[in-house]
Amino acid sequence: MALVIRDVAAGDEQAWRALWAGYLAFYHVDVPAEVSNFTWTRLLDPSSPMAMRVAEKDGELAGFAIHLIHPSTWVMNEDCYLEDLYLDDRFRGAGIGRALLDDLVALCEKHGWSRLYWHTDEGNVRARKLYDSYVKSDGHVRYRMKFAGRR
Repeated sequence: MALVIRDVAAGDEQAWRALWAGYLAFYHVDVPAEVSNFTWTRLLDPSSPMAMRVAEKDGELAGFAIHLIHPSTWVMNEDCYLEDLYLDDRFRGAGIGRALLDDLVALCEKHGWSRLYWHTDEGNVRARKLYDSYVKSDGHVRYRMKFAGRR
């Protein structure tokens, strides 16, 4: 069967949760169940700026690309932020990550979004090799503040 890149559907929940658990384990993070539940709800909500494209190979979800569309002060059209890109280990090296990125590039062009951007861990060599084939890092450094009691 061919690789299919498509919007997430309600019936994908169980497969997404398995991929999500793998993604969180890869980054050694623990996200509370209520946050994961809320994320799933937002992914299916057409009014949410958050969306997800999934890669389906031979009828099985192989990976996902969660992205957000938002306005910017730097351009007139909206930007697309790729927040999470993940593939199950069994599907890595088969071009599926590239297919998910190519799909987002096509969506950006189709919808007139000005930019697609993302970040990854400095030590994520495999992902960086893929990302560098699209564009080199722009040298920005991320800063993140966390606040207790906020979800």
